[in-house]
Amino acid sequence: MAIIAYGTQTPIARGYVMAGLPLAALADLFFRYRLRKRLHQRRYEGECMRRVLVVGHWTAVIELHRQLSRERYHGMRIVGACVPSPLDPDVPHQFDGFPVLGDFTRVADVVTEVGADTVAVLSCPEFDGIALRQLAWRLEERDTDLYVASALMEVAGPRINIRPVAGLPLLHVDHPYLKGGRQIVKSVFDKVLAASALLLLLPVFVLVASVIRVDSSGPALFRQTRVGKDGKEFTVYKFRTMVSDAEQIKTNLRELNESDGVLFKIRNDPRITSVGAWLRRRSVDELPQLFNVMRGDMSLVGPRPPLPEEVAKYGDDVRRRLLVKPGITGLWQVNGRSDLSWEESVRLDLRYVENWSLILDLQILWKTWPAVTRGEGAY
Repeated sequence: MAIIAYGTQTPIARGYVMAGLPLAALADLFFRYRLRKRLHQRRYEGECMRRVLVVGHWTAVIELHRQLSRERYHGMRIVGACVPSPLDPDVPHQFDGFPVLGDFTRVADVVTEVGADTVAVLSCPEFDGIALRQLAWRLEERDTDLYVASALMEVAGPRINIRPVAGLPLLHVDHPYLKGGRQIVKSVFDKVLAASALLLLLPVFVLVASVIRVDSSGPALFRQTRVGKDGKEFTVYKFRTMVSDAEQIKTNLRELNESDGVLFKIRNDPRITSVGAWLRRRSVDELPQLFNVMRGDMSLVGPRPPLPEEVAKYGDDVRRRLLVKPGITGLWQVNGRSDLSWEESVRLDLRYVENWSLILDLQILWKTWPAVTRGEGAY
């Protein structure tokens, strides 16, 4: 009888184990996420930061400082810089809290002076293999970490790996995944998720459209020509957030443009209705673009869909944004939205094009909700 009882309990025990493993994995992911968010919060408060000495040309130093200041969760604070010509009158001796402390020959000494625990060498011709090796030896004596930036901007992740060839550590760069099976998977994923969202949000669509019509005269939906993949134009759908004659009024507001590039942005745009301001802050006006995803004009995640007059001003490098479908959300949406400068938004879009993967799409979708609920940079 004991053997029979034991035998009948074994499948149940196995069931507990099978159910417990995915639950344990989910719990592990949740706690890791919460710990990471806590670490990011502490870094935004100035804690748990690495003290970084930056080595490179002044323009590259400023660009790195701008990125680290905006994305403080990386945990790096610049405490000093070494540049090729520190006595150049165009190079300030102090910039936003960190000083210029010498040229490339003083890197190891400056590490000791400022108490840096990390040295970041930016791409520059002065630091060839021999110079980097000698610097690494001197930093090893001081137990200081050495980071070396690649000259390939915005290329990262699985596309890059080191391959030793003839005794040299060569950096191998794979081509981005812009065609083939992975893009088919992305398209299917987009349409399934968009169709599910449209079914769930149908009551919201009806409610928002009714409120827009009551708030101001004109249609509830706004249609506009945008440029998609490979330069193909399409009609984008959005909930109307401005007065019905907004495009005609735009010509009289050119001098109020606050954007530093080809975009047209006004923080307190007088054309926006009271309901439209709320819709924009919560990105509800973007929801009709789910129909564009179903039609194949857009993706859930991708670069911002540009206007034809914006594309006409693109340089060759910026046109690379048009190699993929534009998205309802993207790196620009979760990293500042309209608060970003033109150069920053282009950089983020190019980073997405160069490093696209389905995992990256899922990460951006996960981060979109907090960005929308905060409502920062939406105007």
